[in-house]
Amino acid sequence: MKNKDIKLDFSNLPAQLSKAGRAVGAYRVFLFFLVVASLYGYIVWRINVFSNTPASTAEQAAQTTAQPRIDPDTIAKIHSLQDNSIGVQSLFDAARQNPFQE
Repeated sequence: MKNKDIKLDFSNLPAQLSKAGRAVGAYRVFLFFLVVASLYGYIVWRINVFSNTPASTAEQAAQTTAQPRIDPDTIAKIHSLQDNSIGVQSLFDAARQNPFQE
């Protein structure tokens, strides 16, 4: 193998860059469209990837809500109060008729 000396000549670099710029300049609209279409495609692909990911078991466990439990003794006490008091009966009846009224 021959050892060649590599000499970098930067004196004609501006002329070469100008020549390359003219060659690329002829296709600048196409290159711009290609860059924008590539970015758009990448964004759509990432949205598709993120929208189709299944939930992890930790996320599924966090989403499950526990059913509220009422003590049976409390239910029995409410029924006994409802049966014994006319004022409480009317209060329960009014709440049944319109539960959102305060």
